Amino acid sequence: MRTAHLDNGLTVLTQELHTAPLVSVWCWYRVGSGDERPGLTGVSHWVEHMNFKGTVNIPRDEMKGIVERFGGTWNGYTWIDQTTYLETAGRDALDTLLFIEAERMHNGLYDPAECESERTVIISELQGGENDPDQLLDTEVTASAFRAHPYRHPTIGWIDDLRAMTRDDLYDHYRRHYTPANATLVVVGDVDTDEVLRGAERHFGPIAAGAPVRRRRPAEPRQVGERRVLIEREGTTAYLKYAWHAPAATDEDFFPMLVLDAALTGAKGLNLWTSFRGTPPQRKARLYDALVERGLASAVAGSLIATSEPFLYSVSLTIAAGVSPAAVEAAADAEFERVRTGGLTEAEVARAKRQLRARLVFENDSVTNVAHQIGYFETVVGPGYLSAVADRLAAVTTEQVAGVAARRLAADRRTVGWFRPLERHA
Repeated sequence: MRTAHLDNGLTVLTQELHTAPLVSVWCWYRVGSGDERPGLTGVSHWVEHMNFKGTVNIPRDEMKGIVERFGGTWNGYTWIDQTTYLETAGRDALDTLLFIEAERMHNGLYDPAECESERTVIISELQGGENDPDQLLDTEVTASAFRAHPYRHPTIGWIDDLRAMTRDDLYDHYRRHYTPANATLVVVGDVDTDEVLRGAERHFGPIAAGAPVRRRRPAEPRQVGERRVLIEREGTTAYLKYAWHAPAATDEDFFPMLVLDAALTGAKGLNLWTSFRGTPPQRKARLYDALVERGLASAVAGSLIATSEPFLYSVSLTIAAGVSPAAVEAAADAEFERVRTGGLTEAEVARAKRQLRARLVFENDSVTNVAHQIGYFETVVGPGYLSAVADRLAAVTTEQVAGVAARRLAADRRTVGWFRPLERHA
């Protein structure tokens, strides 16, 4: 991989992969819902939507059609530390894809009528999520687990903020954060690096650097006791969710915690992008054996994601029909206490590390996924992290895993949420 910096501060990362005549272009911005203040929650996600609504030189209806004419795909997403946009298409589309991303960075229209139209779309998206009991429980548990840090806000925002936000709020956020010095351009595929850099200079070079963006986030105070959430609504299925404060990606506990999660709920790897659409975790895991195989739960899932600052390690359980949440919680608690006091066996740690190594390989199975991993870790964690992942995983010991289990899974540092369905009334 080659790293270059334009005079305006844009970082350009290029990796040539000549296995197929394809190119994937991603433009990453160091801004997400973790950078939002009360009153403007959801602004990063809404801005992402607006950046598909046309630019000075690309009509609204052409934003998606340009890529599709090359037979390519496009998308974007926003999360707590980052916002990103991507296109993957044939290698002949490279210059056009760079043009699209330069336009998106600098020439967004933010037509007032389009902003109003998108308000309706986003509020509908939020309400759709609230109708999903598992997603609603996740939102409420996350908000309860944090008292000060902005990671507590849902990425889509709170409903009253979405109703009050103005077109100027959106445009100010766009102008402040969408600057070359706050962005990383990633190009992976069947390309020539020198050609990529000439194209990047041609399309992005004329854009002014903009004012430096300083990230200011309040620290989260240490949790001093268990917190609980109970949601009771009409429904058919009960859910149970645990959340503990997790180590940031740069914390020495992160990789032992990753191995611990793989042993408890199955290995998932480190790719947020593929976690929504990739292969499900392995079923050979402690909680699967203790809860699903015994008929107490129908599904178990764990989540530990590399983040800039400490976020959450969560375990989600879908409770089997006819089983009480209390019974599932008691059984899960027994397993958490067993791992806190006894750690994992050498064989469990070795298996978890093998499974995670395999996931790291699978996560690089396309130019799109390779480009995502490069951009994600450059933006969220910093240079040099991704290349060290395999060695840091290999270095994890059984003693380190036992240590993080004992410290990190303490009952007085967790938030526990129940979704208990109420009977439907005619």
